[in-house]
Amino acid sequence: MSDDRYSGGGRDSRGGRMRRRRICGFCVDGVKEVDYKKHDALSRYLTEYGRIRPRRQTGTCAKHQRRLATAIKRARHLALLPFVSE
Repeated sequence: MSDDRYSGGGRDSRGGRMRRRRICGFCVDGVKEVDYKKHDALSRYLTEYGRIRPRRQTGTCAKHQRRLATAIKRARHLALLPFVSE
């Protein structure tokens, strides 16, 4: 019997677990500019407490994560998104 079946999958050359690389949803869709007016799309990048989710959770690239943070902050300023949820 192989231990791979019970350990949850493949191993890399150093013995560590292989992880699937996340793909940026903005790059796949070909988005040039993240629009702050689409508050329903931006709300999926917020936690239930209203904080911006980090890159390691959302899978966005660094360029789009910066633009996403700016768009969320603009939407908050215009009261489209909450600063803190209750």
